Amino acid sequence: MFEVALPKVKAHSKSMTGYWIFATEGLVAIAIGFGLTALGLGSAAWILGGIGAGALVFYGYRMSGNSPIQPNRKARKVGQIIIGLTIGLSLQQSNLTLFSSHWLFLLGLPLFLLVSGGLIGRIYAQIEKTDLLTAMLATSPGNIGVMASIAADYSKSASLVSLVQLMRFTSVILVMPMIVNGAISHSTHSSFKELLSPLLTLQTSQLPLSCLILAVASLAVYLGGKLKIPVAGFFCAIAIGLAFDILPLLFPPLASFDFRLPPLFSVVGQVLLGITIGEYWGINPRLKGSTVANAVIPVSLMFGVTFLAAAGARLLTSWDWLTCLLIAAPGGSPEMIWIALTLNHNVEIITAGHLIRLLIINLSLPGLISVAYYLDRESESI
Repeated sequence: MFEVALPKVKAHSKSMTGYWIFATEGLVAIAIGFGLTALGLGSAAWILGGIGAGALVFYGYRMSGNSPIQPNRKARKVGQIIIGLTIGLSLQQSNLTLFSSHWLFLLGLPLFLLVSGGLIGRIYAQIEKTDLLTAMLATSPGNIGVMASIAADYSKSASLVSLVQLMRFTSVILVMPMIVNGAISHSTHSSFKELLSPLLTLQTSQLPLSCLILAVASLAVYLGGKLKIPVAGFFCAIAIGLAFDILPLLFPPLASFDFRLPPLFSVVGQVLLGITIGEYWGINPRLKGSTVANAVIPVSLMFGVTFLAAAGARLLTSWDWLTCLLIAAPGGSPEMIWIALTLNHNVEIITAGHLIRLLIINLSLPGLISVAYYLDRESESI
């Protein structure tokens, strides 16, 4: 009897602990977000604030000697749904055929990034003295959780894969906003004004319709997950946002409804996305200094490939340099698209580019794993 009742007590205690941790992360994220907004990082202040909050709170919790706790996947999914809806609803009146003349490049870009990731993986395998499958999973421009789970399935070093992927992912989110804010000047006063004015004018009349849209998007995300759609929480939400954009065209009486989500929702979505990234940093096990130093090499090479891809895009298309950088950024699709949306900068092209990139990379994963696994076995037999 005691053994049956004990897990229930522990589960309840862990659940309450999770709520307290989440509340603390939210408060810390708000404080950091306002600080970064003051520095002018308006396009990614809340995402970065969430990353800092998640890392600090989880690291402090782990250092206090508490039992291990996993990152809040539900929070990330909710964040993806909110940001996906915001992006989808913002594409109203947009001409989604703008990228049709560049379909060959949009297909070739992810293949270039994938092949480059494989070559960097071979280099990293030699540097870190690890197997090729682990190295390629670490350097592939895909989802952090997916790559780490595949490594665990094949009894490879999931912590090493997570380290490189996290460094790549976080570096992209840190560097890209800095480039954006360096290219586009704005004052701290205007940043605060742009932030506070919509938040302080939240209309309660918008809430019922917003909740309905979120409920429909959540159902679509659930079904998308069942169908194994890559990053369903994000791209299914974009599809629902586009569907609500089309409704007034099909049913003119609905034209009087404002289907856009209140600005406060987008802030919450950004914070949730950032928190879950930071939590992965907080639970990452202590690694040797040489391991961390070696991980810098593939991450730096991936950045080099990104700038090379952006330069190629600049030559082959009519897009400006900022669009090329955001579309070539290896990872952080919701975050890169959100920066484009914040700047109202070629959102359609950047969204399409990242959608195609994720689809091609996820569809190519089985082949990549098979090749790496085969080459590993061949090298062991020599």
